[in-house]
Amino acid sequence: MKRDMLYNQVNPLIRMKELELLTPETWEQLINAADSDGVKEILKNTVYNEVLSEHGFPGDFEHSLAEHRRNLYAWAYEIAPESELVSIYARRYTFHNLKVLTKAEVTGKNLDQMFLYDGQYTLAEMESAIRTKRSSILAPNLMEAIQEVLAYMEGEDGIIPGIDVIYDRYYLEDQRQLAEKVDYPELLDEVKAYIDLTNISILARGIIQEQSKGFLNAIIADAGRLPKKELIDFARKDLKDFIAYLKTTRYHELFEPLIVGDNEFDVVQLDIVKDDYLAKFYDQAETIAFGPLPLLNLLNDKEQEARNLRLIVVGKRSGFSKELIRERMRRGNGL
Repeated sequence: MKRDMLYNQVNPLIRMKELELLTPETWEQLINAADSDGVKEILKNTVYNEVLSEHGFPGDFEHSLAEHRRNLYAWAYEIAPESELVSIYARRYTFHNLKVLTKAEVTGKNLDQMFLYDGQYTLAEMESAIRTKRSSILAPNLMEAIQEVLAYMEGEDGIIPGIDVIYDRYYLEDQRQLAEKVDYPELLDEVKAYIDLTNISILARGIIQEQSKGFLNAIIADAGRLPKKELIDFARKDLKDFIAYLKTTRYHELFEPLIVGDNEFDVVQLDIVKDDYLAKFYDQAETIAFGPLPLLNLLNDKEQEARNLRLIVVGKRSGFSKELIRERMRRGNGL
């Protein structure tokens, strides 16, 4: 109860921030906008106006989203009673930065323009950690990931794509560690499901692309509910065997619409289904005033909002139909 009351002190601030989320009416206007100029005019009446004015549109909309995200995570870290809660979301940008800056280090290229601030570690701090293989600022498991990646690249078999493989595995394991540290049962359940569904997506693609067992073993994380050993056993086997296995898991109802016959699996739709499935976890936050759920719900809604805005901006610029845009949008606040 003390812990819930601790969150209760910041939840009014979170509820105020929720008022900035785009409404169902605004989403409809954005989808129905005739072109990019129409989208820009609609966004001028939203919280995104403050960053739109600093960058060109639609060409530099990614910079606008990045600035908005920077402000959001800086605010979240400032108010959160437990920083690990925010890190569960921000780590995707941390690991993105590790990938980019490690590639810059081993190739000698300047990729600073691809850095996305995660609300915690600056560009200089991360570059120093990668260059020196030491840091008193970055979390120990992040330094472990850096050291393993650099050791791999210094070996005879080191190739650039391997950087992503190792960091992706560490990312999923990091998610599990953060959730266990927060020690909120519902959150840990959500994280385990996220890891399972990510592993399944990786393995399904790996089977279709006939990737080696060694490669899949390196990238699949042993941190979800579904044992890694069970999953890896399907490497180099027929997809129909993996589909049969999925029908026996706790996620079988989720996968049924994606299965065609005995040996076809719609991996493209899997990522959308995964996001929608995990978003259901946050639905209860709408009526809960205590604990970490309201903050989790807000961060999730903002992530989904950014994805959908990116889809609309790209879609309008590329001439996508309203129907196609709507079909590809992620489930979230107001949708």
